[in-house]
Amino acid sequence: MNTPATDFKHDATRVAGDLRHRQLIQTAMGKYEVKRDEKKASFQDWAGARQQAADIKWEAVNHLDQHLDQFVKHLEARGTQVHWASNSEQARGIITGIIKAAKARVIVKSKAMTGEEIHLNEALEHAGFEVVESDLGEFIVQLRKEAPYHIVFPAMHLTRGEISDLFHKELGSEPTNSPEELTMIARRVLRRKYIEADIGITGANFAVAETGMVSITENEGNARLTAALPKTMITLLGIEKVVPRMEDLALFLPMLATVGAGQLISGYNTLYGGPRQPGEADGPEAFHVVLLDNRRSELLADPEQRDSLQCIRCGACLNVCPIYRNVGGHTYNTTYCGPVGAVITPHLKDLAEWQHLSFASSLCGACTEACPVQIDLHHHLLQNRRNASVKQPVWWQKIAFKLFAPFANRPLLWKLVTKGGRIGQVFHGLIKGTRLDPAYAWTKTRDLPPMARESFKEWWRNRA
Repeated sequence: MNTPATDFKHDATRVAGDLRHRQLIQTAMGKYEVKRDEKKASFQDWAGARQQAADIKWEAVNHLDQHLDQFVKHLEARGTQVHWASNSEQARGIITGIIKAAKARVIVKSKAMTGEEIHLNEALEHAGFEVVESDLGEFIVQLRKEAPYHIVFPAMHLTRGEISDLFHKELGSEPTNSPEELTMIARRVLRRKYIEADIGITGANFAVAETGMVSITENEGNARLTAALPKTMITLLGIEKVVPRMEDLALFLPMLATVGAGQLISGYNTLYGGPRQPGEADGPEAFHVVLLDNRRSELLADPEQRDSLQCIRCGACLNVCPIYRNVGGHTYNTTYCGPVGAVITPHLKDLAEWQHLSFASSLCGACTEACPVQIDLHHHLLQNRRNASVKQPVWWQKIAFKLFAPFANRPLLWKLVTKGGRIGQVFHGLIKGTRLDPAYAWTKTRDLPPMARESFKEWWRNRA
């Protein structure tokens, strides 16, 4: 039976060998890096901004109970109905119940990673509802019956030609290679759905405790239409999305745009505080906010890795990760991919079953350097490895380290091993890449680093 680990290894081998796919992603990432660095230079003090953002989120996470209570009180005071969901099943049940009570049939949904996390679309479709993703990238991967490839760019892995072929097949449009025409094709379909929809579902980028408002950032305006046109609006967000004050958005909105998409500011930044009030021209008649825990409180109770709840889902760590850039987003087979996904998925799901993600890392530290809220990602990957080895040790690894320890702790034995290794290296050159090679699992796809002709101690002794 396949496990997440065996599926990951199989898919990683296949995708890493797809040179066309790798070139596509590397080209996209290269263009992103240029724009990101341009916009980072617009900050007077980028390092200071990162530190301030980390401090704000750290304070928010460490006083999460107080901020959530304040957030909910302000929301409810304006007529919003707030629901608490302990897990995915409960969240799906709450949302399905709201939709059934509204006697709705058609649902439009803007980008929401929490929706992917709880497999909301599948549950609603199984219950007989039509669900349409309104974000262009999410709409494309929905037509392909795929999960999003990237936290920020769901359809990054596709070319214009592939999208044109998809629209021709699924929507009956004429083939085109123009991005503008492809966008208009999707727009014509989605505008009809906005008018037909009874329910609009959104995610959230931030939740402001001070004012009880939900902040949504986008570049297409689809979330605004999702919120404004249907009679009922549902926002699903993780409890860690809270920031203490409205003024905090003055830092987080441009920071999210900079590291997420290489922009000074996103095209649309909207705050929602409740259903339509007297005198307002549009907005939902009913507004529901579903606060999702789904094991986040367990991560909150871990003092070592609590800071991973600071994540603002910008995708910066994915963009710099050499593993992600070679194996792609779908290989992870989980909602949150890349370094941050490798850190939090074992907490949100199961450490034993998903520990392989923490081992799929070069530990280069690029993710930690890129993170705008200074999450210590590469050290958390090491902590996950340690926790996995303690909780579920691998027998052959225990034997290997027991055999290794006497040599590593005795200089004379180590000296003999290194000398023997240099001799063995000559023999290894004759069998490298064959099944006789004891390092075949490594050498079938990469070179074995050569041993130095002399060690530092030998060099020092000869020098003296």
